[in-house]
Amino acid sequence: MITVLGSGAFGTALAISLAEAGKEVSLWSRDPAQVQTMQNTRENALRLPGVVFPENLLVTAKISQNSGPVLLAVPMQKLRDLLNTETDALYRRDLVACCKGIELSTTLGPVAIIRELMPDNVAAILTGPSFASDIARGLPTALTLACADAEKGKTLQATLTTGNLRIYRSTDTIGAELGGALKNVIAIAAGAVIGAGLGDSARAALMTRGYAEMQRLAQALGARPETLSGLSGFGDLVLTCNSPQSRNMRFGLSLGRNEAFDPAITVEGAATARAALKQAETLGLDMPITAAVVALLDGKVQLRQAMEMLLSRPLKEE
Repeated sequence: MITVLGSGAFGTALAISLAEAGKEVSLWSRDPAQVQTMQNTRENALRLPGVVFPENLLVTAKISQNSGPVLLAVPMQKLRDLLNTETDALYRRDLVACCKGIELSTTLGPVAIIRELMPDNVAAILTGPSFASDIARGLPTALTLACADAEKGKTLQATLTTGNLRIYRSTDTIGAELGGALKNVIAIAAGAVIGAGLGDSARAALMTRGYAEMQRLAQALGARPETLSGLSGFGDLVLTCNSPQSRNMRFGLSLGRNEAFDPAITVEGAATARAALKQAETLGLDMPITAAVVALLDGKVQLRQAMEMLLSRPLKEE
């Protein structure tokens, strides 16, 4: 059985797609009341309204004891707590992180956290350009499955591929982690640019220079450049910076418009921006867009000031 931990939109969508493919799947939530509601209505009305669960999808508040892979679809900043709480139930199972970000307290990515806390488990990450609603509705989506163990990666690739989910394989877990994490920072900046009415040309320039920042930090931390050029980097960047379905872009739009944003919505890019800037400063790397996003988040500058800071930087070769 494939176990999906986390009944947010993305975890629910993955569970639906896998179950539709005829696989045995359980969807776990720590909230018994939510589990009861989903069991009764056969949908996740809170996160994915209108999408009916397949009959073979089990919804539960208890993690089943079996040898199948576990998809960790919880917010990045809550991953450590989940692993610490459910250590016995997850022991020696293949753990696939489905969250994107960098832990603020340690600057570790999800695979690194799994390896630290559960060294006897296989650690992998599933990431790439994807919206939960597309996956749940059966629309074609391509993702990257990164696992340092190449043979185990092949097994997980076959297990997690469905009719609408095409999984590509990589052994570069660092690159896959950082591509999925850092694009959220750039998406906040892109949303802010559009929200402030600065135009699509400005967004295109910001995405391009932001991609250079992603490559700079990722390679310094050991990622392969071709990984960032693939689905988990460039592909995810394109999707997230161009659609208001992205929570990070929507958050950026609110910054650009000087509007309040719903605090109940998880914005992984906010914590990731601070963690990435901390890493860049330690490594002596220049990441001006990331620094501008952090300054905006901390209320140290307004958007116009941030843009002036970026535009007034010394002229250089591309």
